[in-house]
Amino acid sequence: MTQSRATIIFLLLLCVVCVSCEKKRTAPTVADRDVVRLTYWCASNQSEIDLATELVNKWNSSHPKIQVKLQPIPASQSSEEALLAAIAGKTTPDICANMWPGAMDDFTSSGGLVRLDQFPDFLDYLTERMPAELLESFRAPDGHYYQIPWKTNPIMIMYNKRMFRKAGIQRLPRTYSEYLIAAKAITKDLNGDGRADQWMGYQDIRPIWWQRFFDYYTHYIAASGGKTLFDSTDICFESDASVKVFRFFQEIYRQGYFPRTTFQGDNFLAEKFATIITGPWNITHVEKFKKPGFEYDIFPVPVPDDYKGPVYTYGDHKNISIFSTTKHPAEAWQFARFLITEQADLRLLEVCSQIPLRKNLTTNPLYHRYFAANPMMTKFAEQAIYTRGVDGSSVLKEIFDAISQEYEACAIYGKRMPEEAVANAAKRAQVIIEWSRPQ
Repeated sequence: MTQSRATIIFLLLLCVVCVSCEKKRTAPTVADRDVVRLTYWCASNQSEIDLATELVNKWNSSHPKIQVKLQPIPASQSSEEALLAAIAGKTTPDICANMWPGAMDDFTSSGGLVRLDQFPDFLDYLTERMPAELLESFRAPDGHYYQIPWKTNPIMIMYNKRMFRKAGIQRLPRTYSEYLIAAKAITKDLNGDGRADQWMGYQDIRPIWWQRFFDYYTHYIAASGGKTLFDSTDICFESDASVKVFRFFQEIYRQGYFPRTTFQGDNFLAEKFATIITGPWNITHVEKFKKPGFEYDIFPVPVPDDYKGPVYTYGDHKNISIFSTTKHPAEAWQFARFLITEQADLRLLEVCSQIPLRKNLTTNPLYHRYFAANPMMTKFAEQAIYTRGVDGSSVLKEIFDAISQEYEACAIYGKRMPEEAVANAAKRAQVIIEWSRPQ
């Protein structure tokens, strides 16, 4: 055998050995083929990525047969746009924990979500975690559930305690008339130029649909005893509750208790505003930037003078859903249950400063240490079970835009009577719904 022929044979044998080794290295083992793999999308802000990373690592270490891959929601103008694009392209994850209730109709009408009440333990598991009345508010118009209520940011009133004391306000305002009396005492012209430079409060007056979540809609939910814009599929906001809210804010702006302008910077911390309409996310900001001696606290949004019962508010919820593209719905449900355990809810509080939708939150011993260290979160946590979200309508933005334009004309500029403005908004909303129906 010549040397060149021997070399060729050696090289061929070497190739066979390498290919064999590569096959052994890349070929899935029987154990690998038995592993269920899920993709989980979380919100793209850093605190929620940190929480999701921790929870996924914990799950994967204790569930070798169900492994989860974490990915933040792809960049887009909104998470809803990213999710709808993924549904259209059939590139959705197995599970996502950043679902806005207002987009549910878009998700379900495209067949993008798994019906969750098909799992035998769904209702029992959720009613053990949260009040049945609150869970009911997330039921879809078809009678089923496509979202797992997860967390909320209850909207309440944050107030400057020093400014209240200085104005002689001894009792926190519970009703509209009490709030207006306090506003009269606080709103002042401090420099004598004939214009107010200290106000009871402030809200962005721009006629942008989502701005109404924090003035009209929050107060409408409170005034109506927890109603949303729809009763099943019918509009129900053409009501006395809406009229009272419009009239309340019309009086606020007519008297100059809120300025009809926009401001730069945080004028609550600058002590130009005695109150702001906000959620628990603002606590971290206030604690970080407040001046020495700055005192603040929280109280529920005011209600009409004749209102009786618990005070409800807008909840700014984000929930969890399983997508219909999943090949493993039962395993995805197992992982979803893990995301809303008591321990996971504790980490949601600690890492993200967001409120889990869990009853008895402030009395459960597991959370005592957290609330002792974060007393301002307690009032938001107590409010959480009395929250409402938004209706899952594909035309929700257009309806809120109609409400926003009438709110601007009536409440902010006083160009319409409250009854007329509410009727106009409801009429426009009905036209929007009619035009959106399939022909």
